[in-house]
Amino acid sequence: MIWIAIRMLTGDPQKFFGLVFGIAFSTLLITQQLTIFVNLLERGASGVYNVSSADVWVMDPVSRTTDVAYAMPSTALDKVRGVPGVEWAVPHIRAQASVRTKDGDLEGVAVIGVDDATLIGLPKNMVEGSIDVLSQPDSVIIDDVGTTRMFPGQSPIGERLELNDQRAVIRGIADAVPSFTSTVVLYTKYSQALNYVPGTRNRLSFVLVGAENPAGAKALSEKIEEETGLKAQTREEFARDGVQFIIENTGIPLNFGITVALGFIVGVAIVGLTFSLFIRDNIKQFGALKAIGVTNGKIRRMVAAQAGLVGLIGYGLGVLGTVGFIQAFSSDPTFKGFYIPWQIPLISAAAVTIILALTGWLALRSVLKTEPAAVFR
Repeated sequence: MIWIAIRMLTGDPQKFFGLVFGIAFSTLLITQQLTIFVNLLERGASGVYNVSSADVWVMDPVSRTTDVAYAMPSTALDKVRGVPGVEWAVPHIRAQASVRTKDGDLEGVAVIGVDDATLIGLPKNMVEGSIDVLSQPDSVIIDDVGTTRMFPGQSPIGERLELNDQRAVIRGIADAVPSFTSTVVLYTKYSQALNYVPGTRNRLSFVLVGAENPAGAKALSEKIEEETGLKAQTREEFARDGVQFIIENTGIPLNFGITVALGFIVGVAIVGLTFSLFIRDNIKQFGALKAIGVTNGKIRRMVAAQAGLVGLIGYGLGVLGTVGFIQAFSSDPTFKGFYIPWQIPLISAAAVTIILALTGWLALRSVLKTEPAAVFR
């Protein structure tokens, strides 16, 4: 009977491909939009991800993310270093500045100052050059996404910038996770960053801490808060706060949620309408099967097999379409590092199952109500 059901389904190519298209389109829309949504949210924690060596981040109690921080006095560094369990603690500054290139263009950038001695605070990998270039006068390292924005199609190595009336020379390119706003990022030594972004008396944005026992980072953060009165969070906690800040202060969740909902609704509409037309056109065949003794239970299994075949093909095409989309735009800085979390295909599969179950049930009702004698009238 299952083979008969499949032959009935594929015997009408227009409706068969219509059903497959409806499922594929819904799967593509849901999977693609959820993938972009999750990756954009994770960019809210890019500042934390780029500093892989810090177990604990210490900041002013009102600071919320790496981009929304209130400066602390320099004495905070000595307080943190005096807490038992701290293996090392280094200063970290993050500030905004304006850059004028040699072509006269003006660009807003983020300046990040890392520890002069250890250079802790730099991204783990370099695209071009070495972190040792920061030992040279007026040196800065630009992130790779910033390179494509400020110097499209050319190497920025050796380029001179006017950074808040100070001279800066690009001598390296860092492989960094882009920020949520894709702002150009310049890395330099902490002492040099203080010259590039003059400001108030308090300049220290964060204190990066390495724990003697990395597994006890949570306990260490609580001890730092107790003894210094500052806010201390583990790397995971601070990254999560960056994501939560994006959720609470932007319209991204609502916008992407509407798109995903539309994908589900479109799927229900297309598949439901096409499935209903398919059942209506084959109502006599189902009636004939009932007339020769096929039970309602077997007919349910036949319709389920038809829905399962359509769902499997359409779902596979939709997921492959999403993978193709990510691969096609992987070279675009906007989509750098984008990936498909394993949970998203499962969510899409659940949505497809609901669509097929709902539309299949609605279409099946007319079959179950059909009287076998109606076939011979």
